[in-house]
Amino acid sequence: MNAFAPCPNCKNAAGERVKFTWWGGVLGPKLLSHVKCGACGSKYNGKTGKDNTTGIAIYFIVVAVLAFGALFVLIAGLALVSMVR
Repeated sequence: MNAFAPCPNCKNAAGERVKFTWWGGVLGPKLLSHVKCGACGSKYNGKTGKDNTTGIAIYFIVVAVLAFGALFVLIAGLALVSMVR
């Protein structure tokens, strides 16, 4: 028996953990307790029973900022190395 909150749409308690999504890969659904209802197919937060849209948006923005920051550091480092030569 799982310990997920009931589905916010149909109130069914049979939820299954989502293992992979396009927006979060493997890590995102784990961090947000993303669950899919076994009855109606809705996806929601398994801890709170609420929609995960806000959490997904925040996760996506944070990952994008980190990726662009890493890219900026990489480009700046390459520029610095080429200036030293």
